[in-house]
Amino acid sequence: MNVTLAIIIGLLIIAVGAFCQSSSYVPINKIKSWSWESYWLVQGVFAWLVFPLLGALLAVPQGESLFALFTAHPKESLLTMLFGALWGVGGLTFGLSMRYLGVALGQSIALGLCSGLGAILGPVFTGHTSDLTTAIWVGVAVTLVGIAIIGIAGGMKTSALPEEEKKKAVKDFNFSKGLAVAVLSGVMSACFSIGLSFGSALSWDSTQPIFASLPATLLVTIGGFITNAAYCLTQNAKNKTFGDYRQVSLWGNNIIFCALAGLLWYSQFFGLSLGKGFLNGRSAVLVTFSWCILMSLNVVFSNVWGIVLKEWKGVSRKTVVVLLAGLAVLIFSTFLPQII
Repeated sequence: MNVTLAIIIGLLIIAVGAFCQSSSYVPINKIKSWSWESYWLVQGVFAWLVFPLLGALLAVPQGESLFALFTAHPKESLLTMLFGALWGVGGLTFGLSMRYLGVALGQSIALGLCSGLGAILGPVFTGHTSDLTTAIWVGVAVTLVGIAIIGIAGGMKTSALPEEEKKKAVKDFNFSKGLAVAVLSGVMSACFSIGLSFGSALSWDSTQPIFASLPATLLVTIGGFITNAAYCLTQNAKNKTFGDYRQVSLWGNNIIFCALAGLLWYSQFFGLSLGKGFLNGRSAVLVTFSWCILMSLNVVFSNVWGIVLKEWKGVSRKTVVVLLAGLAVLIFSTFLPQII
């Protein structure tokens, strides 16, 4: 396959995954009468266990097993899952950042930090700092500039809108609490990328390159599920919301939308694995930068959803221009390392 065509296909696949992830919070709005901790746990079963397992099975050659793979690499498997558990803190607070800041601003701040730190810390923790070329550093810097511009737009929105308008757009809007949660989420979410770096050896030589990172992805999400499940069950007990699971009449509707949310969320990492498979051997820079590309596009599409969901309704034209400028910079950053 032509190198340029393969790179374009790889980037398009990652973009589709990013769009799916950014859309994953839309089905949650269709969940009826469940508390946050209840639907977060149930969608997590699909997002972090069911679909990652199905994806990882695609990487298993005939006659092999995931269990044998993981036990053959105990240190790598343990570290991958450990960083997954740390990422779980980021995933948990990520949902809360949406709750307090809305889809657009919450994802922009959290994913911005996750993007830059994840691209850099993976090679640093695994001792592959030689992968961090000038192109990567410039790409990360431009990505952070784009996200900072979007953050400025969010600040302009916050200062301009009256409190009642903020509440209409985001029911539980709280900028200070949301900002703290989003920063914590972004830092801890970068552990997903670190986990994938430690799990890079968790595949077979005969595994197709497009599926190579899916076993490691499964271990990371299992670690994240443990963290999230512990918190959600604790909140169920504290808030006396275990009764949510006994509302039999709601299970049909809620399971469908939790499963859809989980599938859309997992699609980003399934797409990342497929996309990297096309980039592998054709652009080492874009393979290293692929995490940053995914997160940048997540921010772009999350803000598109923010516009669709009217979270930016009522802001000034100047604020809109700043927002669009930030999105343009992010889109440009996706291709920048390949140009340099």
